[in-house]
Amino acid sequence: MDISAKRSSEETISQFQQHVIPNYGRYPISLVRGEGSLVWDAEGNEYLDLFPGWGCNILGHCPPRVVSALQEQASKLVHIPNTWYTEPQGDFAEALCTRGFGQAFFCNSGAESIEGALKLVRLHGAETGRHRVISFYDGFHGRTFGATTATAQPKYHEGVGPLMAGFDYVAFNDLDAVRDVAGSETCAILVEPIQGEGGVNLPAEGFLEGLREIADACGALLVFDEVQTGMARTGTWYGYQQYGVQPDVMTVAKGLAGGVACGVVIAKHEFAPSLRPGMHASTFGGNPLAMAAGLATVETIEEDGLLENCQVMSDRFRERFEALRAELPIIRELRVQGMMIGVDLSIPATPAVGKCMERGVLVNATHDTVLRLLPALNVTDADVDRGCDVIAEVLGEMAAESEASNASVAVPDELGESLEDDGEITSDGAEVESDVEDLEGGDLEGGET
Repeated sequence: MDISAKRSSEETISQFQQHVIPNYGRYPISLVRGEGSLVWDAEGNEYLDLFPGWGCNILGHCPPRVVSALQEQASKLVHIPNTWYTEPQGDFAEALCTRGFGQAFFCNSGAESIEGALKLVRLHGAETGRHRVISFYDGFHGRTFGATTATAQPKYHEGVGPLMAGFDYVAFNDLDAVRDVAGSETCAILVEPIQGEGGVNLPAEGFLEGLREIADACGALLVFDEVQTGMARTGTWYGYQQYGVQPDVMTVAKGLAGGVACGVVIAKHEFAPSLRPGMHASTFGGNPLAMAAGLATVETIEEDGLLENCQVMSDRFRERFEALRAELPIIRELRVQGMMIGVDLSIPATPAVGKCMERGVLVNATHDTVLRLLPALNVTDADVDRGCDVIAEVLGEMAAESEASNASVAVPDELGESLEDDGEITSDGAEVESDVEDLEGGDLEGGET
């Protein structure tokens, strides 16, 4: 039993079964303690976490400056409503906007930031009779109703309709499709500069620049969902800075406050007043605890040189996975930007999650075939090598299993039928199973924003 545990994983699971709504698929362990990129379960088993907090723990677990800032702030003010001014909120807003642009509205999550952005662009568009929003297939924007509607993936819409009206869906990286639907009723184009849950899909050269041109031409606002790409995840403070394309509005959350619940809408000064008093609010948005944690996160990134470390470790991951790709034909494509890493396979990626966990490494799978990592910015050489060693072993094992399965499918029909009759093998081949329930990214993505 770990020193931080009150009970066994089994006992905690039993407690959840009685008292917690089972809307999440969960791994059958209870985590009780974390430090940096390591976590421990109730039984004292150690795991290297390469997907910490689903991207929220951008500094790893329990970063010292964030912990100290929370402790200090909790002794002064825990919560003050937004009818008052507070120093922490002003300090954090200044830190974010001077590293980006505009003015900030604080909330508590990525989904809330998207809702605030949608309201802002429609309030602004109402002045000229605009209300329609363009968003992109395979994007993900959250689980609240506006954010769910903006998420152009039918699997998230099933059973919760009717959804919000006024959205147009087009393919990511298809500028012609955007031009076809953009018009006089379009108030905004909403896009993730890099699609995260969709599989770490990178923008094609000129795509974001093209969106900027289309938005300007039709009088719409360009909104970047940087819930995942923001707060130095890509190696710059914000993802848009990687591409030199300035959005009018931006949403950031996840790693914004080093693992503490926090979201923000940042808008250019000329558009920010559209979110006028009485039209939008967030009771806990901008609370002193989250603001103190956020400011400590900024300080840690700067003082520890984590923008530079992000790029160095990104290159290390890329080098390891490129070498692995040369060995394993099941790796179709490698997509990397900073600490956003997607390894696209020719076979389902979900079994890799369980296999890696059994070997003490935590990863994610999304969109069926993509192994996804969102490591902490302060991940070390040793962490990268340990994780890549395990992933290489697991993918090698899966490649062998896939090859064996394909070989069984290739058995001549008459032989396959004969063996099937004897109960030894089927013409469909053996199914590769995982000990871990299918927890592909989409099944749990509601916890992201």
